[in-house]
Amino acid sequence: MTHPTKQRLLDAGMAMLLEHGYNDLGIVTLLSATGTPKGSFYHHFSDKEDFALQVIDQYMGGVHAGLDACLGDPELLPLERVRRFFEMTERHYRTEGYMGCLLGGLGQELSGVSEVFRRRIQACFAGIARRLATCLEEARLRGDLPADSEPRQMANLLVDCWEGAALRSRLQRNPAPLRAMLDFYFQSAGARRPA
Repeated sequence: MTHPTKQRLLDAGMAMLLEHGYNDLGIVTLLSATGTPKGSFYHHFSDKEDFALQVIDQYMGGVHAGLDACLGDPELLPLERVRRFFEMTERHYRTEGYMGCLLGGLGQELSGVSEVFRRRIQACFAGIARRLATCLEEARLRGDLPADSEPRQMANLLVDCWEGAALRSRLQRNPAPLRAMLDFYFQSAGARRPA
């Protein structure tokens, strides 16, 4: 179990990183917002980079919990499970005011200047795509996708398209780009199905 002070910092830090990004996240502001002494921060985190990486880990815990809940639902067909995950994610974005994906935001901000963040965020996206590919392969084997479909490529494309739509959604502060992307992706996947 995570120490309550550490958890409070991680929770507040996630919201602040979503809203302000890494470079504008001030440790003093974080400490003030959470009522945490400076020494407590450095008891739990070696520095700001370590803190942000642990926020990413917490964020990914939530992503994987969502993937588990949606992709493991035996009541839904494989493609319905995949779509349900993204619809659930869109609802989560709504509660945050369409701030978008933490990974996408940090990736855009830091991938050009920090190899550590670039590798971590890339690994996170790859992990999501691997899990989606498993479900898409199940859809292919069921005949819900054409036999010559490449589930890994389709999963990577889905993650890439989602991240672009998440950025547009953040800019517009509404879900329209996310919903349009999902409709287009799943209609296109279905359109490839042989007659």
